[in-house]
Amino acid sequence: MKKYEGNTVKEVICNCCGKRIAVEDGISEEEIFHVEKRWGYFSKRDMQKDSFDLCESCYEQIVASFIIPVKTEEETEFFGC
Repeated sequence: MKKYEGNTVKEVICNCCGKRIAVEDGISEEEIFHVEKRWGYFSKRDMQKDSFDLCESCYEQIVASFIIPVKTEEETEFFGC
């Protein structure tokens, strides 16, 4: 979960394990996996928006439990946010 001061990210906390991820000048010092989902009609969560952040370790644990593995591709260039 990202904590803001104004429009600047001041802190990131993994929603799964609670690990605090350092932030400097609004940029996290470790990679995080951010999820944002807007639920539509025909779901139990009509018109709800959910978001969370995971540290890399929690992401790895979660995807390791998938029956169908995550599709991965090697990138030759990085197009950061």
